[in-house]
Amino acid sequence: MTRTLRVGILGAARIAPSALVRPARRVAGVDVTAIAARDPVRAAAFARKHHVPRVLASYDELIADPDIDAIYNPLPNGLHAQWTLAALAAGKHVLCEKPFTANEAEAQAVADAAAARPELVVMEAYHYRYHALAERMLEIVRGGDLGEIAEVRTWMCFPLPRFADIRYNFALAGGTTMDCCYALHAMRLLGPGEPSVLSATALLRDANVDRAMHATFEFPNGAVGHSITSMWSRQLPKFSLRVTGSRGRMHVRNFIAPQYWHQLAVTVNRTTKRSRMAGEPSYVAQLRAFAAAVTDGGPVATPPEDAVVTMRLIDNVYRAAGLPLRGTPPTPPSATKLA
Repeated sequence: MTRTLRVGILGAARIAPSALVRPARRVAGVDVTAIAARDPVRAAAFARKHHVPRVLASYDELIADPDIDAIYNPLPNGLHAQWTLAALAAGKHVLCEKPFTANEAEAQAVADAAAARPELVVMEAYHYRYHALAERMLEIVRGGDLGEIAEVRTWMCFPLPRFADIRYNFALAGGTTMDCCYALHAMRLLGPGEPSVLSATALLRDANVDRAMHATFEFPNGAVGHSITSMWSRQLPKFSLRVTGSRGRMHVRNFIAPQYWHQLAVTVNRTTKRSRMAGEPSYVAQLRAFAAAVTDGGPVATPPEDAVVTMRLIDNVYRAAGLPLRGTPPTPPSATKLA
């Protein structure tokens, strides 16, 4: 008989229902059994609404609970490393929201802790990576359909004019490059090797926080990359990528959440084929993969060592833009002119 994977939630985050609670109803052998939040009233309201059986008094109590096997960590970016490390120390598996930590150094610390506990699963929650569309994109690029890759472009742009939102909070590791990190992750996934940052230009919310970022990259074979991310700019909402090779081009719309709608267009020899990939929702597929990794040792496509490389790229984008790394002392407001 297969044992049920009992998952506890750190914080009553807005993403938790779609990323964990509802998918758990579709994945056999996974139960969301408890929640803890800084505000106990908010935690209790979340539990009532989403039928979570228990509300615990603190993050520490949730992590220490012997009746919880795994922790879902959707806390603000700046708290990811602290509480993932605490969960590992308590012997819990962890599904941690992206971006994995505030910076590369923190990601390496978590990766080292995870490596010291090989019996525990730690997964970064890039849910798109577990959808059938991501596998198809990889097949096209790595199978040689497009020839030698010459350019990769990614976009993640949406309007977030609520400037009090934590995603604009430097102390919590906010900024568009952090929140829109799907664009950099997809560039790594589909590019010909690991990219290096050539330049980055930011539009600023304040002296430390980017509200938009355009970064350029170079791959080992000389291919170029561009990522355009925005939480507030003139850029229209866009969640797309384009890979151009010597034989053809692949253009994907809404690669991030393809279960809602997406289009995959591949052009080779002037002939374009458009298609859509069937499959279960990305969050369901992600949770299924997490559960399989815990119970059966199944593969993890987004492990801690991969997160370290992504966080290094994010850090280098901030360096190129002249901005402080998240998780480090801020730049004084007088030192930077807002764009």
